[in-house]
Amino acid sequence: MKRTRSTLVGLLLAGLFLIAAEPVAAQSSINDQLIGDLNNVLLYAAIPITLLVQVILLYAVIKFRNNDEPRPTQENRRLEITWTVATAIVLLFVGLASYQVMADPFITHQHDDVPGEDDVEIDVVAYNYGWDFIYEDEGIESTGEAVIPTDTEVYFNVTADAEQNSYIHGFHVPDLGLKQDANPGETNTVKTEVYDEGEYQGYCSKYCGVGHSNMYFTLDAVGEDEYEDWVTEQQANGDDEEAEEEEMDEEAEEEEAAEDAEDAEEEEMTDDEAEEEEEEAEDTEDADDAEDDAGEDGE
Repeated sequence: MKRTRSTLVGLLLAGLFLIAAEPVAAQSSINDQLIGDLNNVLLYAAIPITLLVQVILLYAVIKFRNNDEPRPTQENRRLEITWTVATAIVLLFVGLASYQVMADPFITHQHDDVPGEDDVEIDVVAYNYGWDFIYEDEGIESTGEAVIPTDTEVYFNVTADAEQNSYIHGFHVPDLGLKQDANPGETNTVKTEVYDEGEYQGYCSKYCGVGHSNMYFTLDAVGEDEYEDWVTEQQANGDDEEAEEEEMDEEAEEEEAAEDAEDAEEEEMTDDEAEEEEEEAEDTEDADDAEDDAGEDGE
């Protein structure tokens, strides 16, 4: 009996220790923090319930083990009502705790939640098999890599390329707690606020075909000043590329104009040669007619 009591006391002390020992884990984003906090709350609720069930199980095994004078069980309505009400309270607690997190705009996007002036908005386009990141306001487009500022709300508008007949993909960054479906012809928004600078690996969470294993991308979280410098650099590179494209277009137009001029010159020369040949043919015909007339006069 003493051994049984010692075992039960040890289990209770272990449970209390687990409850008091809060796990220390660094959250890199507000999304990860919200999900982690919910997991901790549910864990703290599950530990005492699990211990209580195990204690009752051990008590029943020891108390009602096989003996020479077994006693039949009796109905206990009060006990049945107690565990039914307790179960309902636990389920209500879990539901409310989960709803508070799932209803947060960082977890489930709200349609009336639009980016502010200081926020960053990025269009994420998935295709077979890669990722494009489009900063429409900044006029920047990159493939396979996106740069975002820390301590700033960032909105990702996730979709899949419908023109390419793209498959269904999944935008997923595990270390930031980000996950959103990328469906062709449909835009789903997810937002985040990253706390720590660094590179975060993302990938496609849907098995989408033979190129699925290559659908990786990188989110590079940097400070606000570094982000502004990156935007300025990308815009300058974009202007240089536009200038090069314009120069190439002008050269192509000049080459096309030169080819048209050569074609016109060749056509003009062809027309002149045709006129000369026609005149020579007429002169030859006139000469033949004159010879024929002279022959007739001689006869």
